[in-house]
Amino acid sequence: MNIMINKVTQLSTAFTICLLWLSMGCKTEKTLISLEDSYPVIPTPQEITYGTKQLTFEFVSITANKFKKEGNLLVDFFNSKGIGTAKNGLTITLINKELPHVDNEEAYSLIIGDTIALTAATDKGIFYGIQTLKQLFRKQNRLGTFPEIKIVDWPAFKIRGFLHDTGRNFQSVAQLKEQIDVLAQYKMNVFHWHLTDDPGWRLESKKYPELQSDKATARGKGKFYNQEEFKEILDYCADRQITLIPEFDIPGHTAAFRRAFDLESMADPRVLPILMDLFDELISLGNEDTMPYIHMGTDEVRNKEEYVDKQMILTLMDHIKKQGREIIVWKEGIEIEEDSTSINQLWAQYSPKEGHRFIDSRANYINHLDPFAGMARLFFQQPCRQPQGDELALGGILCTWPDNNVNQERDILRQNPIYPSILFYSDAIWKGKDKNYPEYWANLPKKNSPELQAFQAFEEKVLLHRDLFFNEKEFPYVKQTDIEWKIIGPFDHKGEVGKIFEVEKVLKESYTINDKMFTWNGPYVGATIHLKHFFGFPALTEEKSGTFYAHTKIYSPEAREQEFWIGFQGWSRSGGRRGGPTPNLGEWHYTHPKIWVNGSLVAPPIWQQPNLGVETPEIAFVDEDYFYRTPTVVPLKKGWNNLLLKIPHGGNSWKWMFSCVPINRTKGNVKEVKDLKFSSSMDTTLK
Repeated sequence: MNIMINKVTQLSTAFTICLLWLSMGCKTEKTLISLEDSYPVIPTPQEITYGTKQLTFEFVSITANKFKKEGNLLVDFFNSKGIGTAKNGLTITLINKELPHVDNEEAYSLIIGDTIALTAATDKGIFYGIQTLKQLFRKQNRLGTFPEIKIVDWPAFKIRGFLHDTGRNFQSVAQLKEQIDVLAQYKMNVFHWHLTDDPGWRLESKKYPELQSDKATARGKGKFYNQEEFKEILDYCADRQITLIPEFDIPGHTAAFRRAFDLESMADPRVLPILMDLFDELISLGNEDTMPYIHMGTDEVRNKEEYVDKQMILTLMDHIKKQGREIIVWKEGIEIEEDSTSINQLWAQYSPKEGHRFIDSRANYINHLDPFAGMARLFFQQPCRQPQGDELALGGILCTWPDNNVNQERDILRQNPIYPSILFYSDAIWKGKDKNYPEYWANLPKKNSPELQAFQAFEEKVLLHRDLFFNEKEFPYVKQTDIEWKIIGPFDHKGEVGKIFEVEKVLKESYTINDKMFTWNGPYVGATIHLKHFFGFPALTEEKSGTFYAHTKIYSPEAREQEFWIGFQGWSRSGGRRGGPTPNLGEWHYTHPKIWVNGSLVAPPIWQQPNLGVETPEIAFVDEDYFYRTPTVVPLKKGWNNLLLKIPHGGNSWKWMFSCVPINRTKGNVKEVKDLKFSSSMDTTLK
């Protein structure tokens, strides 16, 4: 295959680019530019060196030879960007060759100079190199642009995955494909498809159609994937170097299964032959190359109707393995002593069974993550608790469990920070982390620390990718590393969460209450601050209750009505409304938090669903969290503005946290407000 592309101009001094296209009637332009800042790659390559030049071109010429399919992908990409092919275009060569000193089938090298050379020993490596090339491409008028760059790259871990639970909430094939495209763009190589759960068995069975009946389905009746749609997703993944891992979760999470067959218990003798048939049917939909793993679940067997003899699980395992498939089970899950080969997928804080291969999903549940503090966890959490994978530590899978009902499928993307999480996690699981930082799983590191500077540098990459690639997608993340707070407390409210302390009356450096002196601490950095983390990660306090206050100053160049995201205590989009009930009208939260701007109270939202209890999983979230409800409008005066937040905690409240960040809404997304400045210095008044 020899596809050509034309008119190349190299332009260049170290940070100055002169575009001169007199033949096209364009004027000479000089632009100050940092190539590293303007062309960030996510995930971060193992070895990357930026040059001093930019390459601009009107056409391309691609030589692919062995990699014809991948060459066609490149042609299609450039055509979609309005860049055609011509013989004297920018030369792009795809080279089939082993990389010296790199023993990894997914490795590639990319050199962009006067021409472009992309080298790999496999189609996987070439595919990932193409993803990098696509990230580096820019379009200016009719011209394409690349930076001068040298990259040698390979993944730290074999498995780099993403899970969706469609058993509880069905998602269309189109919405799944959209997310699979994002996975491919960021070099993720596994789509873990949780197909069954208590509300529904979502994969068509031709032998047992009762599984898709209205009787079996408690939520989303009539919504399931027929076998052709399953194979369509399987092929879609394979075309993007993504392995599909299907999961039938048994014997827990099987209410839909039991309803379908009028079963009182999974221990019924009818169950095993049915399950063997269902796994056979599943295995028949893909071969060992495209679908090498079968996930059996086995987690959270909590109820007597889910208890089974362990021999049943072992029989199923042996049956599946005889068909050439690897078995994956959750850990914590049913322990089978005779099982010596299964792969453990770890959740919560569980450790792998000794000698077993494992996949790390610990603390990686997007449905629990705040869009801001959650990104700190993904950035500072070391996959598998080691720098890179080996024969046991296979990698990790980022999970989304939208347990609660949703009003429409897009709410899954609106109400969970899925796309930001993929970017932050892809970097950790591809590049690897030299060290684990549990002290930063709840909150960002201290101001001016090397760790915060590392996070800030990656944040800048994410923000540029947000603006380049996610304009039409839900991406609830704005710059947060310039926001700083001073915090004081916790004051003992003795069970009265509404108790007023002197901080609300006057701001000063310290307060003495019952002979105990309290002083402001900080600055703490971030749009969200966990005062105490709901999973016990290190935070500001170990107290079970009390009242904190947080303060910051915001400088505005003009008086304005500014939109803010403001939230207290937060919600997980799973397991009911943990820490409920939802607040009454006139409250931010039932623990009575407050926010003042220049001494005036900011009114809470007018809640659409006030005073809902915890056990309301069938009532969808609509405005409970700040990032998917209408922003709060806050009046700012010209000059410095004082913000004071009160954050009490006690009773049934599960989370002790606050979020506060100004935003600019754009079409379909949000961006930071660049002309506002933050300071944690203290004023003596609230004026």
